[in-house]
Amino acid sequence: MKDYEIYSQLKIPKNSKIIVRLDGRSFHSLTRVLNLEKPYDDDFSNLMANVSCDLFKEFAPSFIYTFSDEISLILDNIPFSGRIEKMDSVLASFAASSFSFNLNKYFEEVTLPKPIAFDSRIIPISKEEIPNYFKWRQDEAWRNCVNSYGITFLKSKYSTEEANERIKGLKYSDIHNMLFENGINLNDVDSYRKRGIAIYKKEKEIKGYNQKEDKEVTSYRSYIFKDYDIPIFTKDFFIELNLIEG
Repeated sequence: MKDYEIYSQLKIPKNSKIIVRLDGRSFHSLTRVLNLEKPYDDDFSNLMANVSCDLFKEFAPSFIYTFSDEISLILDNIPFSGRIEKMDSVLASFAASSFSFNLNKYFEEVTLPKPIAFDSRIIPISKEEIPNYFKWRQDEAWRNCVNSYGITFLKSKYSTEEANERIKGLKYSDIHNMLFENGINLNDVDSYRKRGIAIYKKEKEIKGYNQKEDKEVTSYRSYIFKDYDIPIFTKDFFIELNLIEG
């Protein structure tokens, strides 16, 4: 009966580098249930960062980037023998489980109307294209930021229906200028709201004492770092993390 399974043997070629992107399914309705603070909710951002850390611990990617309800992982060591069906299903289900597991740490006494779900897609990529991919996603984070602040401001002045109509005809520069004229400078907004959050490994210095040699020694230990203050992505950023060559 195994022969009846569709695409079960579709695999990523060996020695490939891939990005897996996870997106929350129907999270627009979830935001209403969680009663998220507008234009941004810090608890939700921290929750997504925690889900990203759980993914990091479980699948050992070299880099994760998250904003809104989206998570992108770079995988060098391809799990499940490269089986695409397996990767898509397991990573998406793991993210959903992690989200549900961590939910009450940030949102108490929440009753979800239905189970949480993420979808997953696999993007083969060369090292040279990594900065372009993440700059593309970071640009989307910026667009989300501008729109979130814009619609929140307009809803403070107009009905929801009118606010939605007014923002449709505005360019991003128009929204930016409208906010600035009303005392909201997006340049002063927290970096992670504009640019997202990155998760990667850093090293910390550990001081110790070698009794045998009777001297202090220094060692280094890696740890998972949640970076809430990332710059605008450039090639140099990824070179510094040793994700691409200079």
